Amino acid sequence: MAMTVTTKDTTALSDAELAEMADLCVDREPNFDIGFLSKQREEWVLVTHVREGTKLRGYSFCTLERIGGTPSLLVGLLLVDRNAKSDQTLKSILHDQFRRALLAFPDEDVLLGSRLTTPDGFRAFAGLEDVVPRLGYKPTGEDRAWGRRLAKRFGSEKSIDDHTFIMTVIPGPVGGLDYSAAKGAIPEGAHTFFQELKPEAGQRLIVFGWAMAESLASGKLPK
Repeated sequence: MAMTVTTKDTTALSDAELAEMADLCVDREPNFDIGFLSKQREEWVLVTHVREGTKLRGYSFCTLERIGGTPSLLVGLLLVDRNAKSDQTLKSILHDQFRRALLAFPDEDVLLGSRLTTPDGFRAFAGLEDVVPRLGYKPTGEDRAWGRRLAKRFGSEKSIDDHTFIMTVIPGPVGGLDYSAAKGAIPEGAHTFFQELKPEAGQRLIVFGWAMAESLASGKLPK
């Protein structure tokens, strides 16, 4: 069955939809409940739903904004149902968000930033340029500054170690990208960034990369 994608303002998100979203992880981590999702509705601008028929398969809260003048697509929360079509669901969400980034920032490179709990989340950055952190690369001072900017946007600039890009907040529900790959390879070396990460303690890895204007215009993202 084909998947359908819809994106709208979070202000149009109903309580019934919040309950449907909460049900998608009611029996597993990260256990996003209606109360937590209601707060996300207030913090982010856009919400995307992916459905297979009438069944919700994934959703995301995001915003398109400029950070210091830089066009940015910030994914505050993204959750995908853990099934054989999880890869397709993730791609559907990102494709719609990149399409909207192209409309908002035509002819400009766009930074994608989010928080990850597992190496699988690096799949969201496939096809992007200059992804940070990445294997064998020593982040520059500007990279670390971007880490702090994103941590501030995600809740607290002081909560990030700008050398490891690990952000720590108080225990409890924390946003980020919750996705388990159904198949395919995880980017080389991705596991190394999670060896010391403790998601249950509120830790997240901040990751960002650049979607080039020509790639956005071609509609080839995500790969």
